[in-house]
Amino acid sequence: MTDTSPRTDVDARYSSPGAVATPWPEAVERLAAAELYWLSTVRPDGRPHVTPLLGVWRDGALHFATGAGERKALNLAENPYVVLTTGVNTWSQGCDLVVEGEAVRVTDVARLRELAGAWEGKYGAAWRFEVREDGAFQDKYGPAFVFAVAPRTAFGFGKGEPFSQTRWRFT
Repeated sequence: MTDTSPRTDVDARYSSPGAVATPWPEAVERLAAAELYWLSTVRPDGRPHVTPLLGVWRDGALHFATGAGERKALNLAENPYVVLTTGVNTWSQGCDLVVEGEAVRVTDVARLRELAGAWEGKYGAAWRFEVREDGAFQDKYGPAFVFAVAPRTAFGFGKGEPFSQTRWRFT
């Protein structure tokens, strides 16, 4: 998973005069600290689907979990390309982030144990998962698949003076 040295550009068309690009490490801090993310997927018939969810940033990727029968898991089975967003619901302060990439299922049991610990560490005991030997999380609601999204392209929208639009491209 990629976490370093993206190509970084500020788009002057959508930025205040003199605005500078947000450094990628700053964006990573915001991605890691966010409590809520919005996941956009595409249904098999082409209609969009958006849903809020919890997630953790680890090793250059944003991770989320979903039940096997949930709409987002069904969509990902057909089309793994997603957009994840997070930010604040204000105009003049904060930074909104958009991560575009491919959702790849995580099945390695050791990796899932690490991620389960990260979920509980971030969200508390209500989000404690057991790790199944078949490569899924388990809680009182049943099994859940875990996906990692390493950014292919990401955008940062700095709000307030100066306004800025940063694009990070990963190879």
